[in-house]
Amino acid sequence: MTDYKLLAAQIKSLAADEHHFIPVMSNASALLYENMEDLNWAGFYLMNKGSLMLGPFQGKVACIRIEVGKGVCGTAVAENKTQLVKNVHEFPGHIACDSASNSEIVVPIHSEGKVVAVLDIDSPSLNRFDEADREGLELFVRTLEESMDLNTI
Repeated sequence: MTDYKLLAAQIKSLAADEHHFIPVMSNASALLYENMEDLNWAGFYLMNKGSLMLGPFQGKVACIRIEVGKGVCGTAVAENKTQLVKNVHEFPGHIACDSASNSEIVVPIHSEGKVVAVLDIDSPSLNRFDEADREGLELFVRTLEESMDLNTI
């Protein structure tokens, strides 16, 4: 079981001296990738020119752009809520950046009330993510929102 409170404390500590989103997100993706089991991707997409653009990540190569409302990441932005998908092959409009991914969770990241990025985590296993992961990753994202300068995205 992942200790999300510990991960949130670690990212808060890592961001204490530098608040720019690139190094904070880079360390955040590494923390998650190293500490969560059964992942093949952990990282961020950033809002840029009306769509999501690939940001810092750990894992296999990924899609560079995702339109709002498309796929799991774009749906998270459009609905402004976490998407927990137990089987991506059953998600309408899923974008298969990596055909090895079978489940996914995406959490919106906010600045001044609007979505500016998403945390995206993929697993090669079906049903990898549950409500405990949702709650833990939402806590992690709240810590990121408080620890980073998101106005430069």
